[in-house]
Amino acid sequence: MSGRATFVQPKIKLMNKYYQTLDKILQTGKIQTNRKGRIKYLLNERLMLTPADLLDIFESHGIARKKLKEELKLFMQGVRDVEKYKEAGITWWDYCGHTLVNSYPTYFEKLPPLITRINREKRNSKNYVLFLGETGVESNQAPCLSLVQFQIDEGELVLSAYQRSSDANLGLPADIYHLYLMARQVELPLKSITLDLGNVHIYENNIDRTLELLSGVENIKFDFERMKNMNLSAPLPFVGQKRCLLKSLLKFWNSSLKIPCLWTCLAVPDFFRI
Repeated sequence: MSGRATFVQPKIKLMNKYYQTLDKILQTGKIQTNRKGRIKYLLNERLMLTPADLLDIFESHGIARKKLKEELKLFMQGVRDVEKYKEAGITWWDYCGHTLVNSYPTYFEKLPPLITRINREKRNSKNYVLFLGETGVESNQAPCLSLVQFQIDEGELVLSAYQRSSDANLGLPADIYHLYLMARQVELPLKSITLDLGNVHIYENNIDRTLELLSGVENIKFDFERMKNMNLSAPLPFVGQKRCLLKSLLKFWNSSLKIPCLWTCLAVPDFFRI
């Protein structure tokens, strides 16, 4: 019998559905380089979650629940003042300057009357829909979340959402939690939440950390996506290592007013702290 020890990397025996999506991107995703960085991606993925699936995700993956709950509340109030988010401990919108333009408050302020209508009528209607897109007033980039539909099936709520783009590390778990919070406001038992993801991706600088996450390593912190005009062949400086880069990115973002996808932020470590 050989005395040599063989190291076997630990793996999670049963992955929740969110982790299954991460694993599928890593195993079968294609490579693409865009203006924000190099990604590994899948097109037109569907993630269907029952209440049991949601519980599994929330118990096994760290999400900033209190801050996300407060953020959705501010969205639904139509608050665009970034300072109000900072007062609530939410710092991932700081790069926007003083105002969130053509972002989630523009559309989510329409959600309260929609939910009130659903709770009042409780019909088998296909018209309980929240659209997130162009308003004709604000002209920056449209939100990554494009549509949320509420349907009633045999007395239970079926919530469906379409996302044109989803950062699998930073955005997807938070979006799942936001949709769950929306569903809780409807006075019906939840049957399922389904997300159709037009493009779900992992940025190159987060691939190794995603592998660590799936191997069972806890308290993984993910970095924000690379900005356009950065050298894609050069190693990405991490948030905690290059403070001078943060200042440069803030200056660039504030001057260009380009609104990236939801949850793409500078304070990523803060985002994933419960």
